[in-house]
Amino acid sequence: MISADKINLKIGAFEIHPLPTGIFGLDGGAMFGTVPKVLWEKSNPPDEKNRIRMEARALLLKSPGCNVVIDCGNGTDFVAKFGAKLGPKFAEMYNIDPEGPSLEKSLAQQGLQFQDIHHVILTHLHFDHAGGGTRELNGQLVPTFNNARYYVQQLNLQTAQKPNLREKASYLPANFEPLLENNQLELLLGNVEDLIPGISVFVSNGHTQAQQIVKVTDGTKTLLYCGDVIPTSSHVRLPWIMGYDLNPMLLIEEKEKFLSQAADENWFLFFEHDPDCDAAQIVKKGPDFAVEKRFLL
Repeated sequence: MISADKINLKIGAFEIHPLPTGIFGLDGGAMFGTVPKVLWEKSNPPDEKNRIRMEARALLLKSPGCNVVIDCGNGTDFVAKFGAKLGPKFAEMYNIDPEGPSLEKSLAQQGLQFQDIHHVILTHLHFDHAGGGTRELNGQLVPTFNNARYYVQQLNLQTAQKPNLREKASYLPANFEPLLENNQLELLLGNVEDLIPGISVFVSNGHTQAQQIVKVTDGTKTLLYCGDVIPTSSHVRLPWIMGYDLNPMLLIEEKEKFLSQAADENWFLFFEHDPDCDAAQIVKKGPDFAVEKRFLL
């Protein structure tokens, strides 16, 4: 277990609250690509099937009159035997505990329900990021947040609708078609400054086509929701990228750009998949980067 300091973070009008949606498992070799197992297993010990523990961690930006959720995790309707969603084999393969944390439970701890969310920013439509954006209700798939606008890059939606062979299992129509049918999905084209006041999105194409990472700032404090550009604190190292990434060299270039600014300006990096910490601040270390402090928010 990696140690982390507990802090309360507020940026502008927004209280910053992690929303754990559940621990799951992915193959450690896939998560660390060409990094030898003898290195990554020190901080990310695998189980008997070589899966490492990962959190599907959404983020709540909470303020009076404006509540924003970034990503939604895997969702929980895989336990409901509903054909259009994910079945029990999915839960077994990815080592998902249906009794663990969920988006609904985590929101309730902040005194909120699904209808209290005004905006949902999806970094991309892979199932572990967008799965919780829809749910089963009375035998139908519906948007989880009935009063919210959802935001995703248009090029990512197009990729999800006609996925390549490598990503076909990750882009599931059940996670975005209900959003389109209910006219709740707003499509973005490229970087958008102040999509919501204080919240901007920037496009990354290294992991998948048109992922968007999210920057929250008030000019003094800044948090970067890293998505799958930097999924865990271990991935702060530039060469530590995933076997899932479609364009590894481009991803390294993108990481270097974001990490350089984060180190210079002391940003908080928020990790969607780290099982042991929510965020970190980093420093430059020669031509690379290293974690200086890890935090629980």
